[in-house]
This record gives sequence, C-alpha cells and structure tokens, in this order.
Amino acid sequence: MITIPGQLAIRTISGRNGDFNVGRLATSIGEFVIKDALLDQYHEGKYRGDFVIAEIRPSYYSTGGRLVVEIRAKLDSMTLDDLDHLTAEETATFSSTELDPLEEERSQTPPPEPARKAKAPTPTRSTPKPPAGPTAEAPFGMSDAKHAPTTDATSGDAELFGTVWPLGETVKLDTTVDRQRLRAQCARLGELGYSLDFRQQVWNRT
Repeated sequence: MITIPGQLAIRTISGRNGDFNVGRLATSIGEFVIKDALLDQYHEGKYRGDFVIAEIRPSYYSTGGRLVVEIRAKLDSMTLDDLDHLTAEETATFSSTELDPLEEERSQTPPPEPARKAKAPTPTRSTPKPPAGPTAEAPFGMSDAKHAPTTDATSGDAELFGTVWPLGETVKLDTTVDRQRLRAQCARLGELGYSLDFRQQVWNRT
C-alpha cells in the first residue's frame, strides 16, 4: 500500500440500474480509474486529499461494441480536504457510455451450482400433543418485545442497514457491503433527511 496526495474527480452517470459514480485519480505517479463502491456515497465533483492505494492493475471491459482498457487503482481509504465543481474539460474525460461497475461485477460472477435433490424425509412416530390450555408466562420483558408494534418501513430499514441499525444522529456506512446494498443505503439516508459530511465520511441528520 502507498499513501499519496492527489485529486479525485467523481462523475455521476445515469444507467439502467440508476445513477452510479466513477472516478479519475490524478497523482504525481500517474492517473488512475477508480470504480470502488465507496464512491457511490459522494456527490459529483473533484476532491483533494490523501489516498491510500491498495492495488494498481490493468482492467478491461467491452461496451457498445468496443473494448475499453484502463489502469485502475483500488482505494483502501482516503482523507479528503476540499470539494470543487468539475470543469467542462474534466467532465469530458468521462465517457457517457461508461459501464456500470455493478453490471461488470455481475458479468464476472460465476453461475450458481445446480441444487442437489433433497433426500426424502425419514418417517417419524407422531407424539401426542400436550392438552390445550393457558401457556406459561413468558419471562419479564420477552412478551413485550415479541409483540412490540413494527411498521413495514422500520422492518425494511432494519434489514437494509443490518449492523448499522438502528440509525443515530450520525451514521457511518460499511463500504465493504455489496455495491447494490450500499447504493440503496445512500438513497434511503437521503430520504430520511441525512447528508454526507465528505471530510468525516459520515452521514449526519440535518
């Protein structure tokens, strides 16, 4: 890994799976394409800061009948100082036909193995059911928790955010989750009134 100062230009592109972000990192040792999932948190613009690069490698993909070859850098982390708008020249360095990294990942995922046939269940003797009657009282607090009212939105958010749930006034997302889930989390935080502090890399309720 190396840590190097540079400028990261992020462009938001609209694709068939929704908006996605791609980046160009300009440094003293060269310019690299960035397509890490963590970019999907950020607004379009150019960010200056220090970048920890874990890997630099050639990559290629085909789109629109053409083969695209690029040198990519994989970011381990970054510390951002300021944000500015992209110029027309900087915007032009990005192709409007960029392949969504989500589609690229899907094309590289091997097909699932065919499911094996389940064995027939072994017959078991039936046991007599206990007589109907009042059930034993649940331990203190268990009954209330089990029957606590929940809304569909709350249940859905809990599933979406996983270990980040419940949300506080400040939320730091786990950018190692799959790309589609991270995008959904960012969109949902915006709907719930959060905004990204790009310097601290956390979402704050506004």
